[in-house]
Formats: sequence, structure tokens, C-alpha cells
Amino acid sequence: MSEYDYDLFVIGGGSGGVRAARIAAGHGARVAITEEHRYGGTCVIRGCVPKKFMVYAAHFAEEFHDAKSYGWDIENQVFDWNLLIKNKDTEIDRLNSIYITLLENAGVTIFNGHGSVLTPNSIQIEDQVVSADKILIATGGSPFIPPFSGSEHAITSNEAFYLEELPDRVIVVGGGYIAVEFAGIFNGLGSNTQLVYRGDQILRGFDQDIRNHLAEEITKKGIQVLLNQTIESIELAADGKRKVTFANGDTSVVDQVMYATGRNPNTEHLGLNAIDVKTGASGEILVDQYSRTNLDNVYAVGDVTDRIALTPVATMEGHCFADTQFGNNERIADHRDVPSAVFSQPQVATVGLTESEAREKHANIKTHTSEFRSLKLSLTDNTERTFMKLVVNVDNDQVLGAHMVGADSAEILQGIAIAIRAGATKSDFDRTVGIHPSTAEEFVTMRTPTA
Repeated sequence: MSEYDYDLFVIGGGSGGVRAARIAAGHGARVAITEEHRYGGTCVIRGCVPKKFMVYAAHFAEEFHDAKSYGWDIENQVFDWNLLIKNKDTEIDRLNSIYITLLENAGVTIFNGHGSVLTPNSIQIEDQVVSADKILIATGGSPFIPPFSGSEHAITSNEAFYLEELPDRVIVVGGGYIAVEFAGIFNGLGSNTQLVYRGDQILRGFDQDIRNHLAEEITKKGIQVLLNQTIESIELAADGKRKVTFANGDTSVVDQVMYATGRNPNTEHLGLNAIDVKTGASGEILVDQYSRTNLDNVYAVGDVTDRIALTPVATMEGHCFADTQFGNNERIADHRDVPSAVFSQPQVATVGLTESEAREKHANIKTHTSEFRSLKLSLTDNTERTFMKLVVNVDNDQVLGAHMVGADSAEILQGIAIAIRAGATKSDFDRTVGIHPSTAEEFVTMRTPTA
């Protein structure tokens, strides 16, 4: 009989922690988990899932407009913000229950409360202390607002999901995927929307052509993109509006200011200093390829490690950890060629190397690009244009990256990601017969290099 209460104790009930707990329990380990908020974590409760519902809602206005050109008489287009939030909350409640049921069915002991580490083998949950052979920290990350005059009058994405009413005028601060997505949500639902970013172009880290194309498209849709700009102060007026003063002296009066300028790993109040777990400059837990900290029996997965902050990556890391430690199946989470999407309007999806990254690593690179108005929009006055790009290593013909802006980008690039992970060449793409008529077929018909 083990000297510990559990073989594994997981702190954090998000995607990575829940997956690790379930898989470890399936391998026969005695597993417990605790979560101080709701099971499902950032993605399910206050992240990608509710955000995607809001993206769907925002896109209907454009669909209704385009439908007229296809013979539909769409009248009384009235949007009810409160009904959207109510239905969203109902679905989140359902998903939270599913996560709990999955854990229960796997035989995982469930705690509810804040968990912290007392020693390398003991954990405190509220006023209770338990012991475990191994500890996994999967507490994720949280959005933050940088300090400045009036910063308390701004909100983050956490609060945006529960606003009592849709703001008539809103400023979204940031240039990453969360900022761009929420700017599209507010704009699509009818808010006068400004996107404020301190850099020279949105979506830093993405392929430059993708960044430029998306910026042009969202500007056409009505989002005012203010680049090389920051907020100096926010003043709250008596009527609840926010007077925003920018660094260049310009001012704007809006109903809400939402900051999406980054996320911090949730490592405070975990007791990590007491057991000397090493963390990085931003508080992220430092781990090796097996998600092990500097302590042999303490591990961490997901956003709290600040490797790649994506839900499927956290899930992969949690699964690999459980298989390695409890399943007699050593697996390392592979962070190469991880596909990702930005659910902006239009969508962005990408996998592999950007053109600039490819040129830094390889001597001979060529690119294939295509820009066009999709067939669906041909009968409408919608001027949205799709953009696609392939990055190819000339020396061996291998496709190193694929990038797209346009409708259904995420759905299309998921399949392309399999090909790139498998090492497909441009000749493999060229030999593949396209599905006609479709947007996706363009990826197998681009023959002439553009650069």
C-alpha cells in the first residue's frame, strides 16, 4: 500500500489537468483533482468556447445581408444581447457538468477549492491536507491590465462574456488573437469599434502577408484600426462612459474599454516558493520535455508553463504526461508545426513556418499565394477577399508552412496540417485533385511561385 493518499494530485481543472487526471486514472493510478472555479478551465468557461458562440452570433449580420442577393427577404433583423448571453451561459453550465461527469466516470476524486503545495508530496485544499506521490500543476493563465491612470475602468475578456448590455462604442486594446477576435465580435454585433495596438501591425508572430491582409479586411468591415498607439488614461464620467486619452493627445468617449494585451501564468498563491519550484520572468513554471519541473515529482502542463498557450496543446501535454508516468508508454509532447486559428472576421488559420521564419532557416525558399473573392460572394456586394499562402523549401520541395485568411480557414487548415506534419511536398499538393467548386481546392492548384 502506498504511503500517500494518491498517486497523482492535479491542481487545476482545465483541459490539460482534466485530460491528465482521466488518462492517469485509466492507467490504474489513484488520482485526485481540485479546481477553485469551474471545471473546464479557461477554454470552456471563459475562453474559446463561449467566444466562438459570440463569433457565430456576430457573423449572422453579414450572412443576413448576403442572403438578400440569393433571393431571401430578411426582415426585422433584431439582435438580443441578453438572450445570447443567457443561452451561452446555459451551454457553459452543461459543458461544466460534462467535465465533472468525465472525471467521476474515470474514478478521479474531485475537490472544489483552491489548491496549493505545502511540500513536494502534500497539497492543501482550503482547510484540508492530502498527500500524493506526484503533483501536476495545470492552473492556466489569466488576462491582465497594465497599470496606468484609470486602468480600473477597463475590462478584460473575462468580464466581456458577462456584460449586461452590448456597448454602443467600444475600444479593444491589443493586437493578438483575443483582441482581434473581440473587435470582430463587437463590430459584427453593431458596436462602433476601435482596435488600438502599440505595434505597427496586428497579429505579431503571424506571416506578414496574413497580417496585412487581415488588417485590410477588418478595416473594410468597419473596425477602426489604430496602430502605433497606446492609451494614456481613462476617466469615468457620471453617466458611466469612459473618456479615453491616447498617448498622442487624442481623446475618445466610449462605453467600454477592453484590454487583451497578454496573459499571465497562474502561479501566485500555489506555494511554489516554499518547495523551490523554478519559474521564469513572467512567473511561468519551467519544465523539461516531459513537463517535469526541477523537482522530480512535480510537473506542470498547459498555459501555466507558457510554452504554446492553446487548449489542444495543453491537452496533448497532459495526455503525454499521464502515459509516460502511469501508462508505461514514454511520450514527449511535440510542439512542432502546431496549427492555430484566429476566429476573426474573416478567419485566419496557420500551420508551420511563416515566410520570414523559413528564410531564416533555409537558403532557398519559394512562396505560392492566391487572393480572390470566393464563389459564395459572387452574387453579393460583399468585397471580402480570401488569401492563401504556401511556403516551400526549394531544395527538397517540402511544404514548410500554410497560411490562410478567409471563410472556414480553420476547417480547411486542419487537413492541411496533417499533410505538413507528414512532410508533404509541393509536388504532393500538385498531384492532389481538388474538390470543385470549393475554396480549399486553391491549395492544390497554386502552380506559379510568387516569390
